[in-house]
Amino acid sequence: MPFEDNYTRRRVYVSRRQKQRKRQHAVRLILFFLILGIILAVVLICGLIYKYKKEERSKISLPDEPQSITLNPEPESDGPPPTEPETLAVSELDSLLQEAKALADTYDYDKAIALLTENETYGSDPAVLDAIASYEEIKSTLVRADINTITHVFFHSLIMDNQKAFDGDSDEKGYNQVMTTKNEFLKILEQMYERGYVLVRIHDLAHEVTDENGNTKMEAGDIMLPPGKKPFVMSQDDVCYYEYMTGDGFASRIVVGEDGKPACEMVLDDGSVSVGSYDLVPLLEDFITEHPDFSYRGARAILAFTGYEGVLGYRTDPEYETSNPNYEADKETVRQVAQCLRDNGWELASHSWGHINLGKRDLDAVKLDTDKWESRVESLIGETDIILYPFGADVGDWHAYTRENQKFAYLYDKGFRYFCNVDSNPAWVQLGTSYLRQGRRNLDGFRMYYDLPETSPAKDHLSDLFDVSTVFDRERPTPVPPM
Repeated sequence: MPFEDNYTRRRVYVSRRQKQRKRQHAVRLILFFLILGIILAVVLICGLIYKYKKEERSKISLPDEPQSITLNPEPESDGPPPTEPETLAVSELDSLLQEAKALADTYDYDKAIALLTENETYGSDPAVLDAIASYEEIKSTLVRADINTITHVFFHSLIMDNQKAFDGDSDEKGYNQVMTTKNEFLKILEQMYERGYVLVRIHDLAHEVTDENGNTKMEAGDIMLPPGKKPFVMSQDDVCYYEYMTGDGFASRIVVGEDGKPACEMVLDDGSVSVGSYDLVPLLEDFITEHPDFSYRGARAILAFTGYEGVLGYRTDPEYETSNPNYEADKETVRQVAQCLRDNGWELASHSWGHINLGKRDLDAVKLDTDKWESRVESLIGETDIILYPFGADVGDWHAYTRENQKFAYLYDKGFRYFCNVDSNPAWVQLGTSYLRQGRRNLDGFRMYYDLPETSPAKDHLSDLFDVSTVFDRERPTPVPPM
């Protein structure tokens, strides 16, 4: 019995010891994982703090432009300054090549080649040499234009709002006959461009030269274009924005835009004034900007002015001196706008002061009108040697001018050398010993309507320029009244 009690007590003692050891082992495991978790948490927190501080440091005092940091810089020396970075050199080279391309795009290959060959820095660069070779190759293919085949098209102010121009009032008939709509004009430009037409100056056709004896004469110009290109002259009559046109969907005046280019003002329905592409001048500028190869060496159109209501939309004739509170300021503005037009390639011309028929009026009336134009208009816009006859009415027949024609002699003595009538033939050019004479083609509602196949199947005055069926504005009232 005593032996059994001792055995029992011993087994109980051993069992308790085993349980105690298990509990101690479990406690040690718990403590181990707890400490390990704390260590991992501390490491993670430290990592996050380090990352946050690194990001904060990167945000402090960052410059507007990235700055380069040179590791292990070379010691300073007293030698010559380092050369420009390669990227800057490339930029200058690209700029040079782009400038040459802009000249070549307008067919001025001589200037493009000269610009590249005369550049001391990049004249021998492979890219420059390739460009020169390319322009030389194109230049060798150019064809001299026959000035006798060069056509001359003209417009009046463009209708910007058909609803206002064709509203049934007393002016609708005239607008429908002699004006062109904006949509028609843009389609004409696009189709003529697609057919290879290139705008040239009338001065490109011929120019005055002086021989060794001091005698002047008119000499044909050298218009050199790639094969398939067809030069033409463009003009616009009555660039004065007459008072009767107010509120009928036309621009109101020409101004100098913020970009230094000529633009137009237009009065909107609420009375506010908007500046934009509201007539031939800015619309043609836009088109040439998009298609620089539509213009030969920067050529633009001829703008012809009367004077009895002022020019360019400004009431600058002396008749307005008391009624126009901005009379003197407007005259100065006209001088600035006219210079802007000239600087951008536009040629300025006389359309007579009073829009008179120079062919029918007597010599005294022609002299009086010409003197008024000289003193009241030319004094503002600068000298010009171009006259575009009102109504297309020439001062002579088709024979060459001579000084026996007193009207011609008077106009010539006043400085005019280029004389333009109206002729619906594709081209009519007369190069005299001292003048150039050219016929013009009206691209207006009258001419287009009576060239439509459904209106006059036998007539064809325009197919060499564009497809009248796709150009004619179907918002026009029809039939267009005959002249």
